Amino acid sequence: MTSASVSIDHRGAFELAPVGLVISSHRKIVDCNQAVAEIFSAPREALIGQSFEVLYPSHDEFERTGVRILLKLDRHGRYADDRIMKREPGNPRGELFWCHVMGRAINRETPHEAGIWSFEDLSSQRPLTPAGRAGLTAREREVAALLIEGQTSKQIGKVLGVSHRTVDIYRARLLRKYGAGSTAELVNKLVRG
Repeated sequence: MTSASVSIDHRGAFELAPVGLVISSHRKIVDCNQAVAEIFSAPREALIGQSFEVLYPSHDEFERTGVRILLKLDRHGRYADDRIMKREPGNPRGELFWCHVMGRAINRETPHEAGIWSFEDLSSQRPLTPAGRAGLTAREREVAALLIEGQTSKQIGKVLGVSHRTVDIYRARLLRKYGAGSTAELVNKLVRG
């Protein structure tokens, strides 16, 4: 079969993609595929039209991630990170899990106006420990995600808009909660669950 004889059904490709895909406008879900519904344990129809906020553990994490996206877009309007998100939108006790998120702004100058996002559930590779599910604050979850990326306290402080000393306090709390003796051991426990 030659490439000329293959008819591409873009809607079918969107629906059958092996990762969750979302088309967004002003941080709302305009459309999503079935994989997104499965990842977040919600009917697709219930997600369409909703703010991305329903997928976050807290309002503060939603707001800070929006700011971080604006600050970290590359010159092509792309952004990627691993973050803790929440299943079962609308359920305050929805399960928390690690998710890899990649996106692209349609217009680099107004990134939240419209975008295309992919979501990949990392639960099988990076299970969230009981400490991570129940005992971490929103800020601790953000610091943990940035530590996994290999960022220093100064880099994390810049991203989160706090001093590196404040980041060190959160890192110390994470070390205690996870029973880790070093940052490397903490990262290992965060990644392996």
